[in-house]
Amino acid sequence: MSSSAALVTGGATRLGRYFAEALADKGYDIALHVNSSRGEAEDVAKTIRAKGQRCEIVPCNFLSDSLEELVTTAKQHFPGLNVLLNSASAYEPAPIASTDLAMLETQFRVNMFTPLLLTRHFADAVDKGQVINIIDNKVAYHQYPYAAYLLSKKSLADMTRMAALEFSPRLRINGIAPGVVLPASQRTSDYIQWRIEGIPVNHQGDPAHLVQALHYLLDNNFVAGQILFVDGGESINLEGRHSENYLD
Repeated sequence: MSSSAALVTGGATRLGRYFAEALADKGYDIALHVNSSRGEAEDVAKTIRAKGQRCEIVPCNFLSDSLEELVTTAKQHFPGLNVLLNSASAYEPAPIASTDLAMLETQFRVNMFTPLLLTRHFADAVDKGQVINIIDNKVAYHQYPYAAYLLSKKSLADMTRMAALEFSPRLRINGIAPGVVLPASQRTSDYIQWRIEGIPVNHQGDPAHLVQALHYLLDNNFVAGQILFVDGGESINLEGRHSENYLD
C-alpha cells in the first residue's frame, strides 16, 4: 500500500514550510510546490528527507503553468497522495481607489482561482482525501486598504465551504485562518505590540499553534466546511461603538 502523501503549495517559505515539515512529522511524504524559492525548497526537502520521509519538489508558476499537471506530477511521484494543503499566497496592499485590473487578476489568480482549480484536479486524482486552505483572519473584517488581497481571501473562505458540500463525503475540506503568527519582516515591534493589544488572549501566536490546528483538522473526521480561526480571538474583537463606551 502506498504511503500517504501531501501536496503543499508555497511549502518552501514562511507558514508553508511549517505545514510541510509538520505533515512529514506526521508520516506524510511531501510533494513540495515551489515557484521562485527554489533554494529554500531544497533546504525544506533536505529537512523532510532527514525525518525519514520522501520529498519531491514540484515547480509551478500559478500565473502561467498548468495546475492539472502539478497535481498529476504529484500523484505520479506519490500514488498515495491524499492531502492538498493550499498555502501559497500573493499579497499586495492597496485600497479600492488604487486597485487596477492587473492587481485584481494576480491576487485572485493565486489566492482563489488556483486553490479552486487544484481542488478540482485533486478530486479527479484521488479516491478519498482532504483539502486544507490557508486563509487569513482578516476575512472577518472589511479592511479596504487590502482590497484585492482580502476580497480574494474572503472568496477562498466561501469556496472552502462550497467545495466541502460538493465533494463530501469523498473529500473533507476545511480552512485555517491565522492571526498574528509570522508578521512580515517590515513590521516593527511597536506595531506588533499594538496588534497584540487587540488580541483577547493578549499574546502573539506561534507556528506551533497552527500545526495543532492542522492536526485537529486532519484527525477529526466529523469536521467539514469549517474555517478554524487561530488568532487568539482577535477576529471576534468586534464590540463596536455603543453608549457605554462613548467616552472611553
